Formats: sequence, structure tokens, C-alpha cells
Amino acid sequence: MPDPSPVILGIESSCDETAAAVVGSGRRVLSNVIATQHDLHEEYAGVVPEIASRAHLERILPVLRDAMREAEVDYSDLDAIAVGNRPGLIGSLLVAVSAAKALAWSLGKPLIGIDHVQAHLYAGSLEALPVEYPALGLVVSGGHTSLFLVHSPLDVTLLGRTIDDAVGEAYDKAAAILEIGYPGGPRIDCIAQVGDENAHDLPVSALDPDSLDFSFSGLKTALLYAVRGKPMGRGADAHFERDASGLSRKEKADFAASFQKAAVAAVMLKIRRALKRHAVESLLVGGGVSANSRLRQELTELGDLRQLDLRLPAIEYCLDNAAMIAGLAAGRYRAGQFDDLTLAASPRTATA
Repeated sequence: MPDPSPVILGIESSCDETAAAVVGSGRRVLSNVIATQHDLHEEYAGVVPEIASRAHLERILPVLRDAMREAEVDYSDLDAIAVGNRPGLIGSLLVAVSAAKALAWSLGKPLIGIDHVQAHLYAGSLEALPVEYPALGLVVSGGHTSLFLVHSPLDVTLLGRTIDDAVGEAYDKAAAILEIGYPGGPRIDCIAQVGDENAHDLPVSALDPDSLDFSFSGLKTALLYAVRGKPMGRGADAHFERDASGLSRKEKADFAASFQKAAVAAVMLKIRRALKRHAVESLLVGGGVSANSRLRQELTELGDLRQLDLRLPAIEYCLDNAAMIAGLAAGRYRAGQFDDLTLAASPRTATA
């Protein structure tokens, strides 16, 4: 019978974070090491897949060594090796999957593949009491904006997702339009604190009255035209009337605050719709955008109003990390759900 309190090494490299963590009993984080690549991708205002995968290759072994040392455990103490094998950039995923397979084979330990999106829903359970189910789940990141009905950590049903840009991607594009740097989410959130959120009336996407899907392309385009004016010319002569270089810091802050107000309002609108349809005990939130200050504030207010057990991850578990991978893997370990060495990396989520 599997140990009910397993010690699991998790490995994550789905995008531009190389991460490893050791978690005991599914909740007790013994180590959580993350190597970021923001400096490598900043000049491109977005993640370049080839650069990301090469950086993972350089960093995977040092990150693994640091995670094991910080946890003060030996490889022989591990009960299993878990890895985020989907979804993500395929070249990036292959680095962690290959490392996990090598460790599992050489150590004779079980291998457990974990869906990265599903793991984000578990992030708020780390260093916390067990969650009451059923729950509503929200994943908001650079690649995903999705709502789920969560029956258990390993059983989720998709309710709605973005039909175009993910909210984190929209933040990055908004930051590029405003010329305030990368990564866009933290930059927009920071300057929005001193901006007037009512300075610009930007659209809040609702889609059909019954829809739980999201759309952020219209908001991004509205910001683009508000900042740069009308597009002019055609072909090689195409250009806008102006750009953000002529805006003052205050004007950029006003645009950022107005954008953030509309983006968060769109997310909250769909959560309220979902809560009308589904009786749940808890609200689980994960993904990089769950670190956003306005979203966290509005979710907290909603949780208090509806008397929901709101699980907002600690900031260190909002971004891509391996602790959530190892934590969720404990459930699969207890159920004896192991993978063999044919485990494949996939760019698509199993939750869609």
C-alpha cells in the first residue's frame, strides 16, 4: 500500500521557469527553487521558445541540486518523481520530462506526470488545510484563462476558457503598447496603483449572456487605438498616428489602471455567472495573474460576501513552480496512478 505521506520531487519547465521542489504529504513544502528567464526574453517582450529550451538545459541540474539540498533529503528518501508534462512549449517541456524519466529510472522510483494547468488549481492547497469540494477553479496566466468545476484535486470539468488572448498575454501586450517593459503583468499592476482607473472607458467583455468563456482581444485593441490613434496607410507604409513615447508617466498610469479595471472586471463577471449555476464550497485560484493586486482584492471581497473558502496561492506559488506539481502528484501516488517511461510531453492540456 502506498505511503499516505509521500515525499515527492517535482520538476517543472513548461515555459520560461526552470523549477524543482520537494513536497511532503502533498502540502508540506520542503524546498521550492525557481530559476527565471525574464532577462533573456525582455528585449523580445515575450518568451522565445528556442531561447527558453536552451536555458532550461543549462539550469535544470543546478536547480535540482539546490532543491534537494534545501529540502535536506537524499534521493533515497524520495517516494516518487513528478513532472509537469503538459501543456506548454514542447521544447521546454522535454527538458523536465527527460530529467524526470532519467531520475525515476536510475533511482527505481515511480514516475508521475502532472497537468500543469490542473496543478495551478492545487497551488492554494500548499501549506494549508484540506479544501472542501466541490469547488470553482480559476486559472489565470500568460497562456490560460479558464474556469473549472473541481470535484477533487484529480477530477476537474472545464466550464469556460478564453477564445483568443489569455489574460496574462493581454497584460504583456498592453505593457508593450504603453512601452513600460516586460513582463507586462507586474509592470501594469505597479503603475496602475497611481493611475486613475476611470480616465478611460475601456470595454469589459461579456460575450453571450450564458457564456463562461473569456475574450481579451477587444480590450487589447481598444487600448491600442486609445494610445496610438487610428491606423493609417497600407502595406509597408502602414503606421499609427502616434505611439506611447509622447505620454507622461501619469498618462501611462491612467491607461494601465483603466486597462486593469476592465481586465479584472471581465474575470469577475464570469466567476459570478459560474457561481449562480454551481453550488460550491470553495474558490480555487492559480496562475501568474493570481498575483495581481486588484484581482486578489476583488476575489477576497467576493469570497467574504459569498462565504467561500477562497484559496489564493502565496505569491511564490502563483508563477510556474514545481511545488504545485509535487503537491498534486501526492494524490496520484496514493491512488497508485503511475506512468511508465513512455510518458510524453504534450503542448495541450488534459483539462480542455
